[in-house]
Amino acid sequence: MTLASGPEPSRPVRSWIRSSPGTHAWLAIIAITSLVVVIVPDRTEHLLLHRNSSNIHELVQHPVRSLVASAFWIESPASLLLYAALFEVFHAPVERWLGTVRWFVIVATAHVVATLASQNAVFLAIRDHRAPRSMVHVVDIGVSYGLAAAVGVLTYRLPGPWRWLYLAGAVAFFGIPLATGATFTDLGHAIALAIGLLSWPLTRHPEHPHPYRN
Repeated sequence: MTLASGPEPSRPVRSWIRSSPGTHAWLAIIAITSLVVVIVPDRTEHLLLHRNSSNIHELVQHPVRSLVASAFWIESPASLLLYAALFEVFHAPVERWLGTVRWFVIVATAHVVATLASQNAVFLAIRDHRAPRSMVHVVDIGVSYGLAAAVGVLTYRLPGPWRWLYLAGAVAFFGIPLATGATFTDLGHAIALAIGLLSWPLTRHPEHPHPYRN
């Protein structure tokens, strides 16, 4: 099942957007929230980022809201163009290939599982006095866990030797930080990448099995 529409050769940009509606709707919301962060006063910005964070405090008080809202904000609006490019490179091809429903299942699962796992690690570190108690309120927002999952599942779209070269690069990109002075976010990225790689069964009957064919 997919929400994507058929091709419109005379309107390639519109066709591309309609072929991956979830990706572009998500990106549009992030653009709006980033604009909000830019125009509001610093005090309001601080409040918004903390209220929409999926840190331990918000997960305990508002678990569903924090998990959902944290996927639609980025901490630095200056990174919006970079995220837009990454969405086009990773999310859009995966959604177009697998369909909106399967793409959503993969990235949503990665976002939730990686967030809960990384915040559980924070909780354990606070409990064992390896991290300050102030980390209960740390800002934990963004789209990087979903991106890491998309990077992982995209491995199965590539042919032959390119697949293994791409996989080695992805594992190195997310694995090296984890192995050398890892942060809790690095742990979340590694988990999200693993979820993307473990989603291979969802790639067995893609919506568009041939590269870039509608």
